[in-house]
Amino acid sequence: MSAPHQDVIVITGLGGMGLAIARRLGSGRQLVLADYAQELLDRVADTLRGEGHAVHPLRVDVSDSRSVERLAQHAGALGPLRAVVHTAGVSPVQASPERIIQVDVLGTAHVLDAFLPFVTRGGVAVCIASMAGAMVPLPPEAERALATTPTGELAGLPMLDPKNLDSGAAYSVAKRANQLRVQAASIPWGRRGGRVVSVSPGIISTPMGQAELQSPHGEAMRGMIQASGTGRIGTPDDIASAVEFLISPQASFITGTDLLVDGGAIAAARFARW
Repeated sequence: MSAPHQDVIVITGLGGMGLAIARRLGSGRQLVLADYAQELLDRVADTLRGEGHAVHPLRVDVSDSRSVERLAQHAGALGPLRAVVHTAGVSPVQASPERIIQVDVLGTAHVLDAFLPFVTRGGVAVCIASMAGAMVPLPPEAERALATTPTGELAGLPMLDPKNLDSGAAYSVAKRANQLRVQAASIPWGRRGGRVVSVSPGIISTPMGQAELQSPHGEAMRGMIQASGTGRIGTPDDIASAVEFLISPQASFITGTDLLVDGGAIAAARFARW
């Protein structure tokens, strides 16, 4: 049985990273687990309960603002919100450009909006973006629009029109949008005593990452791994370690920014030839 005074941790998306983060952060706290796939949600909830965690599963579609609002209200009723870790997303091999915009762009905006009323001092939101966000150069006016356009109008931006994007381009723009939304959201969250950061993983050995490695872009991705300073693929625990630090008091001066956790892949892509 969970005690009423226990802090609440919300995890959206229960793939490899979400599960690793839940295990890392869940001890002695109430874990609210959210995923679109009911079978996965049930399986992960049962696993974590069996490991002694206090678990509250809820099926959520992050592309639906009302669904995310229900999640925030459910979590807020359980106790003080310690952290929201938003890992839910789809990749180019999994989804159409339209679905990527709905889930990866709007989903992050919905989470940041819905949880704002429940922020208290020390609460943190960590949004999982991607190193792909560092690969798409955008003019300042485009970045400003992605960061500050009201969520209800966001999908109407011409740069997010799925008819003009393939899945790879949609994913890169979506992840840059995630990084920018975090920057803008840090201001209202900060006024309530909270922080907002993003983490941009590189190539991580999750089911999603392995699917990307088997895609037509897999050879280029393996080349990035080989050229990187670490020379290895990332693990879900690498991301969980970064998230654990970012929600800790030791990171209390870190907000409105992105942490690139890619093993040096972006650095190698930019500078290896020198």
